[in-house]
Order: sequence, then structure tokens, then C-alpha cells
Amino acid sequence: MKVIHLISGGDTGGAKTHVHTLLQGLNKHIQADMVCFTDGAFTQEARALGIKTDVLSGSPPSVLKALRARIRQEGYDIIHCHGARGNLMGALLKRSTGLPLVTTVHSDPKIDYMGRPLSALTFGTLNRWALKRIPYHIGVSQPMVELLIGRGYDPQAVFEIRNGLDFSNPSSRLTRGEYLASLGLDWPENAVIVGIAARLNPVKDMSTLLRGFALAHGEQPQLRLIIAGEGEEGPMLRQLAQELEVSDAVCFAGWVSDTDSFYHAIDINTLTSLSEGFPYSLPEGARFALPTVATKVGGVPSLIQHNITGFLFQPKDHQTLGRYLAELAADPALRRRLGDRLLEKGRAEYSIETTVRRQLDIYESMLRREARRGRKRDGVILCGAYGQNNAGDEAVLKAMLAEFRSIDPDMPLWVMTRKPRETRQSCRVGAIYTFNAPAFCHRMRKCRLYANGGGSLIQDVTSHRSLWFYLFTLAAARWAGCKVMMYGCGIGPIQDPGNRKRTGASINKNVDLITLRDQASRQELEDLGVTRPRIVLAADPAVSLPPAPTEEAEAILEQAGLHPNEDERYLGITVRPWPSFEDKLSIFAQAIDYAYETLGLHPVFIPIESRQDAAAAQQVSALLKKAPAVILPPCASSELAIALSARMDVALSMRLHALIFAAARGVPLVGVVYDPKVSAFLDCMEQDLYVHLDQLTADGLCKLLDAADARGHDRALLEAKTARLIQLEQINRQLAAQLLSEDGGNAL
Repeated sequence: MKVIHLISGGDTGGAKTHVHTLLQGLNKHIQADMVCFTDGAFTQEARALGIKTDVLSGSPPSVLKALRARIRQEGYDIIHCHGARGNLMGALLKRSTGLPLVTTVHSDPKIDYMGRPLSALTFGTLNRWALKRIPYHIGVSQPMVELLIGRGYDPQAVFEIRNGLDFSNPSSRLTRGEYLASLGLDWPENAVIVGIAARLNPVKDMSTLLRGFALAHGEQPQLRLIIAGEGEEGPMLRQLAQELEVSDAVCFAGWVSDTDSFYHAIDINTLTSLSEGFPYSLPEGARFALPTVATKVGGVPSLIQHNITGFLFQPKDHQTLGRYLAELAADPALRRRLGDRLLEKGRAEYSIETTVRRQLDIYESMLRREARRGRKRDGVILCGAYGQNNAGDEAVLKAMLAEFRSIDPDMPLWVMTRKPRETRQSCRVGAIYTFNAPAFCHRMRKCRLYANGGGSLIQDVTSHRSLWFYLFTLAAARWAGCKVMMYGCGIGPIQDPGNRKRTGASINKNVDLITLRDQASRQELEDLGVTRPRIVLAADPAVSLPPAPTEEAEAILEQAGLHPNEDERYLGITVRPWPSFEDKLSIFAQAIDYAYETLGLHPVFIPIESRQDAAAAQQVSALLKKAPAVILPPCASSELAIALSARMDVALSMRLHALIFAAARGVPLVGVVYDPKVSAFLDCMEQDLYVHLDQLTADGLCKLLDAADARGHDRALLEAKTARLIQLEQINRQLAAQLLSEDGGNAL
């Protein structure tokens, strides 16, 4: 593979480091050449690193002509752009070369020229024009990817790559004492040195750093600050340091080339930017296990997790910054703990080897996608109860998407959802508003498979109209020429005789394959007279979705006032509104008080559907007399909901997917059955600890909690049952792959 990289050549900071480090690593595997449009330190350093670098200068037409000739001569496979000039040249070359075109977006294009209105009007406008004509985009952090998707770029053609560094054996040319002496500093040995390496421009907001440092220095006089960088705000910042009376404790070191010695000399790394893609200063500090205090912007939270690998604060909040700096200055053990965790995370996720491998994967994916453009039909469209703030339904969606991507990682995926913008962001797929019939019918004519996905969609207990709608989508997909699959679903209850007749007829006529999550659904299909499609028992897709990291769940519990690292035991509770639920509020409260007082289980309410479940939890918690109620905020993701469920010692739930989340991690279950699907799942799991809502009593619920707590001593047995369920769930994916390959393998 041969790739040509186009970049201005005047780049500094993180973009320079990223390009140099990346191309150096890529050239161990492929041919990655660079063309710059200006000569200088950037190109000289690239050549010193062994990167083949040419400079093409002159008028744009002459440069374009030279580039076309070079591309034809060398036989490049991909054009990779960086920055405004690289993007513009790449966009102008797209048609004449016919090559796949990708750009790495290192920072927000809308603020690249902050403080320079003329440049923003000219170069900024041209850059945005070019970006719209480049089909593939790479963001240097997850927030950058989200920003690009939010601005309308194809979510399935936006990739994430992380700035990588060599974490092997970081060293320094100078000792701490030698480095400080080189700066002319005679600071005491017990000094705790704060450092920042960044340009002195408005985006980096160094004034907030100085104000926060001044507050911390007032509490901890041993604090010192080294600012490494140059820029237009230098004189203003020096004046501000004098006004704050910290000039003697602050060193403006200017531009620092020996960054290893700089990071080796400091004790705390900082960043106060108003906006970032992903700054290299953070993994550079991570190499030296430096605790870090940074603004919660851009890709910063992907590395700096609050109170886990560092501290985060909102931009311009100098008071919070000062408080964190003072806390770190006073606690060496805290500095070591945060720094060690940061080093571990940096090595695992931000090594140059990981970055290079990811970049090669992106190139290979681009070439595969270009090769399949001629297909008449391609991709899958999924429909379900998506975009309704329900962690269970979102878990089903994410699990299904993961399984389709495992079948074919380059296959286009589209989702019908109530919140298209949010679904595009969270799932990186094409998204259509659920009830936009012209749009989803159009997409069905282009896709190969329609998947009616997960959950209890085919039922009329909650709504007749929703049942009719889902039956309509089955018919529309068949009319449009799609294969039709009902994927890991539950069926029923369907009570209306007319609906039962209509459902049986529609499924027989329009569906090719049905996979079910429980035996009760198979019986319901038989009773409906469904005979034509193939029917196979599998499991709910959500059981296969992995949890978020344990540290994230524990951080949520800590923020709620709990102490997960002190052997506290928890009862995870999920309740929901339902007819007769309010009549049982006191029963729930009595049982929760009992579990707290007798079993030592702290009650933790985990909302699955954010609006309904939180309100129901408030109703129950208001009646608690002994147990301190903790109601967690709605989970940011279904993966986090699973991780929180895994941290529980017993799960008490009305919600099916709360039980599924807990079961998937081997947690003992107590179900309160408001719908047959709950008991059907528990029967499938061979779990007999459940009671129907209308039969709920305080004494009975307490006995169920006793029995579940006793089962906690044998989590291995529960996990073994879960493993069998996860294995059964894989049938969904296997049969979907077969269905996609039936007509000659056009999709695979």
C-alpha cells in the first residue's frame, strides 16, 4: 500500500507530533510519503526521522499539476490530508485522480483561526468547503468524531484515531536539578512544580491557569509553576503574574525542545484550554506518570477521567483549578495514585503501536468500501423502540449493531429511531426518524436486510397503533425487496382478536426468519398460526453487550455518596410505573428497609428508562424509614448501566433489561413481574425468585431477597448459566449472516 500525505509544512504542536510519529510508524508497514507546501523546521525534522518528504511551492495550479504527475508516477492508493492547505489540495485532486481521500481533523475547524478574522474568512471558509468534499474523516478524539458527525459528516465514514506516543522506557537528558538550573531557577527541594506545555494564545487560556495557581499557592506556598511555550499573550501573562503577586513562583520558560526533561522535572501536569481536539501534552505527561488537572473539553476526558486518572474542571473555572492544585500539592500519595493509573491507561490506549495499527485498519477499510460502491443493494436497516431514553432498548440496538459489524465491518447500517441526531452520535450509523415513511421506504429499496430488532415490539398491551406500525414496516420492507428478519425478539401478549389475526397473516406473508428470546414467544407464534418463516429460539441480544469499565461505575457510586472500595454491599433496584404499582409502594419500601437492616444491602436505584424509572424510584424512596436512598442519575450509556448492575450484590427489578444486565454479570435476581416477558426470561435463566406484581406482599418479597442473597455465594453457577445464554444468543448473528449470504453473497 502506498499513501501520500498532504500538509502545509508550517505546523507546530500536537499536529506536528502526530504526523511525524504516525508516518514514522506507518513506514514500518507501508510506503507513506509526505508532500509539504512550505519548507522549514517541520520538513527538516521529518527528513531527520527518515520520512520521505518533498516540498512543492508555487501557484496553486502549478502545485496541483505537479501533484497529479507525482501521484500517477508513484501509483499511490490513498491521499491523506492534514490541515487547511492539505484539505484544499486533496479536494481539488479528488476527481482527476479517482483515489480514496481522507483527512485527519486535528482541531475544530470553526475556531482554528480564533483571533484572526481575515484568516478565518479566507482559509477557514476554503477549509470548510474542502472538508465537505472529502468522503472520509478522522477525528483525533471521540469528541472530535462527535463534533464532525454533529455537523453532518457521514457517521459511517468518520473514524477515531488517538494521538500515539512511544511509552517504552521514557527518560530525560537532564535531572530535575539540572533542568531547573538550565532555566536559572533556584527553587527549594520540597517545591511541588506545576507545569504546562502549550502555545500562549487565547485558546489555551493561560490566564485561568495563573489565577488558579495563585489561589493554590496561597494555601500551599511550596507550589511553583513552569509555563513552557511562546505566543502573542506572553506579555499580558507576565503582567498578570505580577498583579497576582506570584511572579517569583512562576517561570516562563519559552519554547521547550527537550520535552522529556521538562516533564521529568515537574510534579503536576495541567491544561486550561477552552477547546481541544486531543492535546499531545496529556499522553506526554502520562509517560512520566504525572497527575493531571485539565479542562473538560474535546478529547481530554478520554484520557483524564475525573478522580481516576486526574481531575477535570470546566473552562475558566480558576477556583476549582486552584482547589485541585492545592489538594495535589498537599498529598504526595494522591499524586502517585492518579499518576500511576494515568500511566497504565496511556500505555494501553495511546501507544504509537496502537495508533499505527488503527490507521492501517482505516486505510484497509477505505479500500474495501471503495470496492463495494457498485453494488445495487447493500446494508441493513434496523427498526425498534430506539431513541426513547431506555437503556434496555439502546443495549439491544448496540448489541445488534456490534453483531452485524462482526458479520461485515464495512456494511452500511441504518437505524429507524425517534432521535436520529443522538443515534448517529452514539452508534455511528445512518439514522432515519422512525415515522418518516418516505425516508425509510427509500432506504429499504437500497438495503438488503430489514431487521425488526429486539424487545417486545409485536404486542398490543401498551398500544394498538405501535403493533400496526411494526406490521406495516414488515410489509414495506417486503415490498421494497428486502430480506426480512425479526431479531432476538419477544412476541406478545396480543389480546385483541382482530390484532391476532392481522399479526399472524402479516408475519406469514412478509417475514423470512424469526429468532426469539424465550420459549413463551414461540408458543405465542404457534397460537397466532405462524407457519411460513423459519423460527429459532435464541436469546435477547443485550446479554452479549459488554459493560463499561468497573472504574467508571465505581466513580458514579462515589459521586452518589457511596463507598464501593470499602466492601459496601448493594441492592440494585429498578422500578417502573404500571397499573397497581402505586398500591405496592409501601411493600417495596418495607422490603428495601429489611434488606438494608438485616442483610446489609445498601439500596441503589438504577433507572433504565430515565423519565419513568426515576419518578417511580422517588415514590418508593420517600417511604423508606431506615435505608438511606440513593437514586443514580440516568446512565450515559447502556454499557454503564450494565457496569453498575454488575457492581450490585442482589438485583430487584420490574424491568426486564435491568434483570438481563444483572444476569449477564452473574448477579442474583429477584423479579417483580408486570409483564409475561419478565417471568419468561427468568424461567429461561432457571431463576425461580420472582413474584407477580398483583401478588406482591412485604413478607414474600423479603423472603425472595433472603434467598437471592444466599445465592450470592455461588456466583459461579449463575455466571455459568449466563455463559450458556450468551452462547445461545450468538444464533441471532449466525442466522442473520446466513440470510445476508443467501442470494449469491452480494452482501459479503
